Amino acid sequence: MNVAHTTDVFNTPGRTADGMSKRVLAHLTSSRFLGGPERQMLGLACALRPDWHTHFISFSETGLCRPFLDKARTAGFETVEIKHDMPRLIAAFHDLSKQLTMHPVDVLLCHGYKANILGGLAGRRLGIPVISVSRGWTAESWRVRLYEILDRRVLRRMDRVVCVSKAQAEKVRRAGVSADNVSVIHNAVVPERFASPDVTDRQELEALFSDPPKIIIAAAGRLSPEKGFDVFIDASKQVIDQSPHTGFVLFGDGALRETLAARINSLGLAGRFILAGFRSDLDRFMPHIDLFVQSSHTEGLPNVLLEAAAAGVPVVATDVGGTSEVVVDGKTGKIVPPNDATALANAIQRLLENTFLRNQMKTNSSEHVSEQFTFARHAEEYRLLFAALKLRNKISG
Repeated sequence: MNVAHTTDVFNTPGRTADGMSKRVLAHLTSSRFLGGPERQMLGLACALRPDWHTHFISFSETGLCRPFLDKARTAGFETVEIKHDMPRLIAAFHDLSKQLTMHPVDVLLCHGYKANILGGLAGRRLGIPVISVSRGWTAESWRVRLYEILDRRVLRRMDRVVCVSKAQAEKVRRAGVSADNVSVIHNAVVPERFASPDVTDRQELEALFSDPPKIIIAAAGRLSPEKGFDVFIDASKQVIDQSPHTGFVLFGDGALRETLAARINSLGLAGRFILAGFRSDLDRFMPHIDLFVQSSHTEGLPNVLLEAAAAGVPVVATDVGGTSEVVVDGKTGKIVPPNDATALANAIQRLLENTFLRNQMKTNSSEHVSEQFTFARHAEEYRLLFAALKLRNKISG
């Protein structure tokens, strides 16, 4: 695999059609797989063309960043893998500073606490405006909680913090970030990803079950505590008791896989609730899901709900973070309180019993995201933000 390790791989940005030099944006992240945040970065980079030239820089994460960087290079973007990583943060900082010195950028966009800490330091040292994208805090372990406490402090020193939802913006302001430095730019989705569903993908989805169900209800995400998948499993038991023709599938992997598998078995759901593992091709299956469920205890703005809506799949989701900014209750899905398996089950059951409403929600969902959550709109909001930063920090361009 041809992977750059803190070497001179960035090309000259070039010029736009009107002869002006292209402005340069660098994303700094710690990618572990090609997931929702990575798709947001790539979507923004594509939508900012041709007037912005985008670089992607990722800490190595023992090489786990490479699928994302490969995808970015395939899309025509410059990439760098920072070789030094935890616990050699000083060396990583010097690697990053060297890259930004050799290949100056107009704006550095940081994703995650490691990027915020080292990117913020490098930006101040080199006079580069630094924006942090705040997607939410999970508090999934004591170590993560410590990092997130530090992250809240670091955000106060950023030139701007972009929050993916109004709810996350409120949390960021409560953490001490000036309201003047907080912007809300919602995530976006490409509806065309789901425009040509293949009937054989539904058959593959049904084949996950030993006895194919008539209705397939799905969820997806990292198998970690904040996602509330234990509540989803408990709700599925109540639904299956009333509607035995339904099947449940959970896409994703993580530390709780064995715990969740044990819960499924203890409730007698083996064969009716499938742990399908992480799938990079989830797009193929999304249009064939009858109902999508989010059971989270905390969220920023869930990419997977945008994807479900773009695929025309109605959702039942917990009222956390920016969920209600994506799901229009009663129109594109149902909103329920978090950590309440019975409320979740009742909402699922009501939609299962009302085929007309489900079909209406399918149409409403796809129309909603096509109007409100496009990358064209997303990129224009970033352009306005960058322009404001240029004025404030007197960046030449």
